[in-house]
Parts: sequence; structure tokens; C-alpha cells
Amino acid sequence: MFQLYRAIWRASAGRQIILIVLSIAIAGLAAVPLEFQRDIINHLTSADVTTDKLIYLGAGMMSVILLSLGLKWLLSYRAGTLGEDLIRMIRQRLLLRASDINVSGETMRKGTMTTAISAEAEELGKFAGGAFSDPVVQIGTLISVIGYISSTQPGLGMIAFSMIVPQIIIVLVSQRKVNVFVAERVRILRGANDMLNVERINEIAREVEAQFDEIYETRRKMFIWKLSAKFLLSVINGAGTVGVLMLGGYLVLNGKTDVGTVVAATSGLSRIQGPTAFLIAFYRQVSANRIKYELMLELFGPNPERYRQIRRGS
Repeated sequence: MFQLYRAIWRASAGRQIILIVLSIAIAGLAAVPLEFQRDIINHLTSADVTTDKLIYLGAGMMSVILLSLGLKWLLSYRAGTLGEDLIRMIRQRLLLRASDINVSGETMRKGTMTTAISAEAEELGKFAGGAFSDPVVQIGTLISVIGYISSTQPGLGMIAFSMIVPQIIIVLVSQRKVNVFVAERVRILRGANDMLNVERINEIAREVEAQFDEIYETRRKMFIWKLSAKFLLSVINGAGTVGVLMLGGYLVLNGKTDVGTVVAATSGLSRIQGPTAFLIAFYRQVSANRIKYELMLELFGPNPERYRQIRRGS
């Protein structure tokens, strides 16, 4: 994984720094709407309700939401264009490598190079665009929201935090097995493409079909692992929501917290489920792209440094 991230940083360090700064700003704003929500609910249940204060709180909450959405738009745009630039760069390098192979007379199967240029470069480039900023946003959001919930009611914050740890363990265990299937699928698909020569299609049709069956079986096993992990994660999220409502309700009944805090904690819980799910998917994406990156490096032969000299777009 570190080799993949080093390569991405080498290719786009300056632009990644800008994305990271935007990500930190977005994460910093994540818990602010929860505080406004808490204040609005507590204001509505207080004895001295005023329309002016309600409008003030609503306007403040909407301002923060608009600022956050604006920053997210800018982040997504810059990450998307960076990804497209890196896709172009990878394809240029692979094309140069293919030209060198053609001139030198080295052996390289056409199907493998075609798959790498068309599909694998696309996946790696898109991933690279948000390789740093995406986890910063989501991890920052988790820290911001859980920190806010803990500051208002430590017990509710502990429930929110306790939902994260088992999910991390489940994903780490299941993803190791999925990674094996990812590498196997890429190799099988490359091999099938290499055999698809129009002149020999009738001779090798049965063999290619057998490889398609292998791809299907590999994907089927991946589904079993992924869906089983997803089921367990959903159970944990559901238990966390019930736990927050039960503990929060008990604290309200005993005068140890207010309704606004419980509502804000419940909303916060739903907000950390999104980043948690994203980080799980992102980790899976990192693992899969690490394998694809290592397989792609094999295509550049013993001297990959030569292909790093291609000029990148700005």
C-alpha cells in the first residue's frame, strides 16, 4: 500500500496538499450543524421561546450547511480532474512501454496491455484523485462528530466509538481473503484477453469460456465475503442506534441530560455511519488498487524509471 501511495504522491504532491486542506476544512465543519440542531430543539422546549432566536439559529445552521456543501463541490471537482489527469498520464506511460516493446522485440501479450490501458488505468487514476483527501474527510468527520457527542454526553460518545472498532476488525479479516480473489480475477481476465485472437477464436473458444467460468466463481466467492461482512456491520450500526436511544432516554428520564443532546447524538450516529461505510469501501478500494498497481508495474519491465519522465498536466 505504501508503494502505491508513494507513487501517487510523487505524481501529484502539490495538488494533493490543496485537497487535504479542503478536506480538513470540511471535516472541521461536520459537527457544527449538530450543535445548531441541539440548540434549536432545546430552545423549542424551553419556557422563553422566541421567533427571532429560532430564525437566527436556523440561518446559522443553513449557512454552515451551504459552506460545507460548497467546499465539498470544490473538493470533488479538483479530485475528479486530478484523477483524469493521472489516468491520462498512466495511459501515456503504458503506450510508451508498448512502443518500446514493439521496437525491441520483447514478448508482451496484446490482451494484457489492452486491458491495462483501457480498464486498469481508469481504475487506478480515479482512485489516485481522492487517495489522500477522501480518507482525511471521512476520518476527520468521525473525529469531529464523535468528539462532539462525547463532549455533550460521554456515555453516548462511548457507544458511538464502540461501533467503529468491531467494524474495523471485521473488514481487516474479510478483506485479506477478498484481496486474493481480486488478484486472481485480474490475472484470469488478462489471460483470457491475451487468447482472444480473431484468427484462432474457434480453436480456443472453449478454453476462454472456461476462464470466464473461473472469473464467475471468483466473483461469487468475493460476494460471499463482502455481503457477510456487510451484514455484520449493519447489525452493529443497528445495535448502536438502539443503544444510544435507550441510554439517552434513561438519562433524560433521570434528569441527567436534555432532549436536544439525545436528538443530536442520534443524528450524529447516523452521520458517522456514512463515513464509516465510506472508509470501509475505501479500504477495500485501496487493497484492490494496490494489487492492480503491483500487477501493472510488472508490465513496465526491469526499468520502470524511464516511464516516469512523461510530463503531467496542471
